Amino acid sequence: MSLDQALPVFIEESRALLQEMEQGLLRLEQAPEDPDILNAIFRAAHTIKGSAGLFGFDAIVSFTHVVENVLDRMRAGEIPPRPDLTNLLLQSCDEISVLVDAATVGTESNAEPTLTGAGLLHRLRRYLETSDSRNDIGHLPAETPAPVEVCGEGAVTGDCWHIAVDFGENILRNGFDPASFIRYLCKLGDIVHLATQTERLPPAEHMDPESCYLGFEIDFRSPTDKKTIESVFEFVRDDCHIRITPPSAFAAVAIERIEALKAEADKVGEILVEVDAVTPWEIEEVLILQNEIEARAQRHPPMGEILVQEGMLQQPVVQAALEKQKKIRDAKTGETRLIRIHSGKLDQLINQVGELVIAGATASLLAQRTNDSALQEALSTTLRLVEEVRGGALQLRMVQIGETFNRFNRVVRDVSKELGKDIELQISGAETELDKTVVEKIGDPLTHLVRNAIDHGIEPTDRRIAAGKPAKGTVRLNAYHESGSIVIEVNDDGGGLNRDKILSKAIERGLANANQNLSEQEIYHLIFEPGFSTADKISNLSGRGVGMDVVRRNIEALRGTVEIQSHEGQGSTIRIRLPLTLAIIDGFLVSVGGYSYVIPLNTVSECVELNEREQYHGSYVNLRGEVLPILNLREHFKVNSQTSRRRNIVVAHFGGQKAGLLVDELMGEFQTVIKPLGKLFGKVRGVSGFTILGSGDVALILDVPSLIQHAASLEAQKVA
Repeated sequence: MSLDQALPVFIEESRALLQEMEQGLLRLEQAPEDPDILNAIFRAAHTIKGSAGLFGFDAIVSFTHVVENVLDRMRAGEIPPRPDLTNLLLQSCDEISVLVDAATVGTESNAEPTLTGAGLLHRLRRYLETSDSRNDIGHLPAETPAPVEVCGEGAVTGDCWHIAVDFGENILRNGFDPASFIRYLCKLGDIVHLATQTERLPPAEHMDPESCYLGFEIDFRSPTDKKTIESVFEFVRDDCHIRITPPSAFAAVAIERIEALKAEADKVGEILVEVDAVTPWEIEEVLILQNEIEARAQRHPPMGEILVQEGMLQQPVVQAALEKQKKIRDAKTGETRLIRIHSGKLDQLINQVGELVIAGATASLLAQRTNDSALQEALSTTLRLVEEVRGGALQLRMVQIGETFNRFNRVVRDVSKELGKDIELQISGAETELDKTVVEKIGDPLTHLVRNAIDHGIEPTDRRIAAGKPAKGTVRLNAYHESGSIVIEVNDDGGGLNRDKILSKAIERGLANANQNLSEQEIYHLIFEPGFSTADKISNLSGRGVGMDVVRRNIEALRGTVEIQSHEGQGSTIRIRLPLTLAIIDGFLVSVGGYSYVIPLNTVSECVELNEREQYHGSYVNLRGEVLPILNLREHFKVNSQTSRRRNIVVAHFGGQKAGLLVDELMGEFQTVIKPLGKLFGKVRGVSGFTILGSGDVALILDVPSLIQHAASLEAQKVA
């Protein structure tokens, strides 16, 4: 694969990794002491930088490198995670996203840091300057001139690190004093035993006063880890030979960490580095030793063997890492492999399956006319397989809504801080699946609703406390399946909608008449009218009346509906109902005046024949003691043909409401492909699309939610 072909994969993976970094930073605010979160953020930044370097995106590499350095200092405990630093890193994620977007249009290679990016780099480098451990070590001899006690007779216990260090001859020429490193070790723990190694001392007449011939064997008791001990010698790493053997008690700790590890790395070295059993420097040294042994003895020794021989690690720890490696590889072998495909190919497959469904319906109709039982049986098997293919194809486009929900952690955090409110986001139903096309188009409406809940719904802290509420407000996102649809709820525990204020604003703007007798739901739905707002002042978040009308328009474009429940002083819930898929549905075929209509099968409760003795009052019927509103489709669609002698009622339901659709003929279940109507028919009430029948005729697909609401409003008007 060429780099040009791999570029879309890089873009998609980078955006996913940036999302992972953002979520990790938000979790880090809640659990600043969790090293796993910080490690995951660092790995994501490191992966973005490495992949960008492969494509020559230098701007991404240079910016991400600085972010990576700050994260590495945080991992080492040199920079504590603070809210201001989290804000800076979140803004850095946004800047990397801008650079990645520039790469999609081919302008990244010539990109210079934006004004925002340059400012972020300056602020990031300040963290690196103030926490640079080089400055600390460089001043150690002057800051800690305390003498070092040599206790060669000290007893060595099992809880001590053993450090063997041989300083290079040039260490003194480079301005370092070996004793300064020993003094710095005393800041990290206790030196239990220290012995000076003099094997490299030459005869006195051959000594160079500027050369170092010494080494130390140190038994060191400290609660710190190997990486911290190794960092003491960081600036003389190339001028000395060092071995750090962990205490015997460390083996049990390392083995426990390895067993609890949830990493995907399947190499022994990566596993050991992940649990801090060895350091990256040690791994690099082992790889060099492997190559030297292979060149000298024509044998490639395992990494674990060298680690044990060189005293870097105990054998039980290496064995535990080998067993963990086997488990990870076995799990990867058995798990489902994921492949990336272009969304256009998936859409093409769905369209082809849809045409196959139509062709199957045509064949079924022809088979029924022939009365050939063998042909009908063979065709029945074929149609069953087509249905299975259809279900599998649609399942390919189903994704969990949790990824969309998780994006709002950042929205809630930023907006609540801007407004000075303390607000928590709670997510449930994240595993609920729906069509990827729906997920992509529901993001903007949800963003408007969440921001409105924070701005309009949640009260300021002092008002919440005065009302006996917790100081921290709560916004909840919930999703679940119901009657073949997906329901998404945005709930807040704020002050709720003010019915009287909404009505007065609507009358003031000419959206309602003072003499109208509006129901509570009708008043609440006035907030979706263009230009409507109850905000007392305009801000960068609200007050211009733009947003809620877009929400309703986008939801209706997805063949969905929106409902509002509110209790003043207690909070509000906005409920969105959407179809699971926009491509193929199971339908119920009916006929009115010779014209065919398709009712989505998941909205059909039952069918009832309407005879002469049925108590029918034109707009409602008594169905087993229940008043059922009736909508006559013949009158609704103005069908001019002779009324059928037999009429039937299809009882449809949606969102807790019921209505009867009066039709002439029931034609049974029907698998149908939804095709969108043109803009010319966009305002037709009660129609969401059309399909082509096996006979070649066109059938309209009914918009049941709209028809039920229309039937209910007609009945309410007559009652009024």
